[in-house]
Amino acid sequence: MKPRILTGDRPTGPLHLGHLVGSLQNRVALQREYETFVLLADVQALTDNFEQPDKVRRNVLEVALDYLAVGLDPQACTFVIQSQIPEIAELTVFYLNLVTVSHLRQNPTVKTEIAQKGYGEAVPAGFFVYPVSQAADITAFGAQLVPVGADQLPMIEQTREIVRRFNGLYAPVLVEPQALVGRAARLPGLDGQEKMGKSLGNAIFLSDPADEVRRKVMGMYTDPGHLRVEDPGQVEGNPVFTYLDAFDPDPARVQALKEHYTRGGLGDVKVKRHLLDVLEGTLAPIRERRADFAQDPGAVMMLVQEGTHRGREVAAATMARVRQAMRLDYFGPG
Repeated sequence: MKPRILTGDRPTGPLHLGHLVGSLQNRVALQREYETFVLLADVQALTDNFEQPDKVRRNVLEVALDYLAVGLDPQACTFVIQSQIPEIAELTVFYLNLVTVSHLRQNPTVKTEIAQKGYGEAVPAGFFVYPVSQAADITAFGAQLVPVGADQLPMIEQTREIVRRFNGLYAPVLVEPQALVGRAARLPGLDGQEKMGKSLGNAIFLSDPADEVRRKVMGMYTDPGHLRVEDPGQVEGNPVFTYLDAFDPDPARVQALKEHYTRGGLGDVKVKRHLLDVLEGTLAPIRERRADFAQDPGAVMMLVQEGTHRGREVAAATMARVRQAMRLDYFGPG
């Protein structure tokens, strides 16, 4: 049997370039080498969008379209809607006993997101414990490998800790996963912020039309001290060059541009135009495939429904082993 991958995204909006380099490219490359489950994490999306269920429901289709557009093949991987797998919720309840509040509070990813959203002390409990739900996602499918962005590494470590504690207390029935980080660990926002985000207004989406991509690229943050073409420019912390590192297939050409920019004589507009050409080489075929799939949304949701049925079978088998390990199998299998 092939080793197994579990990965996925919260359907709170269309996916962007950060998702592409952070995990989507790895998923596409590995989907035939591994048995791959791709989770549309609508339950986690509701932890901070519980007042907007229609937004989450609408974006399940949008994210599924993005998956198909980047090359995830439903013949090679399985799309699963999280809320339709009740075993994940059951596992989450059991795992909550294995994690302390103080440990959850110190999770760097959760701390960062709480600060970004301005929750203060009013953080919803569901949002606060979503690393535990994520551990349930991964272990329900017995995933050995989880392709993620670098900002999600603390989540994978949390899962590994839960697995070790469960297997030590009860029986070794859970798989301890490993993380796989994309070749560009994190893509900064267009505004120079450390992270690109759907809600931060600093992202290029995979579904953006060409004129919108052009507008966003030409408005990107660069070196604020590079006022004239002849001035030496700063490459470090300049997102234009970070994007070129991630997307330009010719590293030697990128290095030559960096050297030219650093010594002066290369304007921001010229570099941005080159980046635009590079990004269009990546996004144009994605945009075209997405438009083709979007012509029949019913067929797309049927693929997701079929995948969800398959995911339920796998999660149910895991849950049976967990109940047996915890001595909760009062009435036998099933």
